[in-house]
Amino acid sequence: MRRLLAGSFTMLLLLLNTLVLIGPLMVFALLKLIAPGQWRDRASWAVMWFAETWAEINKLIFRLCIPTHWDIRGAESLRVDTSYLVVSNHQSWVDIPALIQALNRRTPFFKFFLKKELIWVPFLGLAWWALDYPFMKRYTKAFLDKHPHLKGKDLEITKAACELFKRQPVTVVNYLEGTRFTQAKHDQQASPFRHLLKPKAGGVAFVLAAMGQQLDRMLDVTVVYPRGRIPGFWNLVCGDVSQVVVDIHSREIDPALLAGDYENDPAFRQTVQDWVNQLWADKDARIEALRLELSQ
Repeated sequence: MRRLLAGSFTMLLLLLNTLVLIGPLMVFALLKLIAPGQWRDRASWAVMWFAETWAEINKLIFRLCIPTHWDIRGAESLRVDTSYLVVSNHQSWVDIPALIQALNRRTPFFKFFLKKELIWVPFLGLAWWALDYPFMKRYTKAFLDKHPHLKGKDLEITKAACELFKRQPVTVVNYLEGTRFTQAKHDQQASPFRHLLKPKAGGVAFVLAAMGQQLDRMLDVTVVYPRGRIPGFWNLVCGDVSQVVVDIHSREIDPALLAGDYENDPAFRQTVQDWVNQLWADKDARIEALRLELSQ
């Protein structure tokens, strides 16, 4: 019963924080939609401030209500005036609070590439647009085979959506696995990695092609839970998660990864895939080492 009450109370505080701040955020989002010139920039700043404040209050709620120790490693050199590509493993919805704990107000507020159709989601679409989430247009190979004149247009549309980031720093998050890790998915894929699903190089290649010149560094983020037990969000708010390790390695982005056509150049595609597989092999070894450390 105590666990149920603790989880319900924490969820209530998180919900209240969201309800209190979503109102003013949406007001400034609407102002940004209609405001001219410098007023639009000011509205954009206000929207970002409310989002970061929401995340910071969530961090405070977690600190006061649950016993989880957030073991953040490698965050000392992070800067809010630097643009980052974040590449992370993905296991649970708890990964999102873990990223907030590690990155909020240490880097620019992080964003995900979203499908262009999501802009029409009520309220959320406007909020994502106001937060400058990049909306991407992707054509399938089958569609391009029927409409070859549109090849490259999806990338042009996404590049145009990212023009704003030439004037302001950004943190873009990319989960290379494309989905949350489960043992069943791992076995179904016959993944060559012990703790990871197979990475998908196409997504990160698209991000690098769209805005690679605007990104200063890559943050190689590894999230690890004690004893290899992957918790759900309810486990977190109930206080069942004793520790979360967020291990951050800041890396240079190899210029060779920016100078090619992933879709149409087989040699360049192989270069990107080799880079991604080596990144994943290193991450798999790091997860094993961190799990061993946590078990001692």
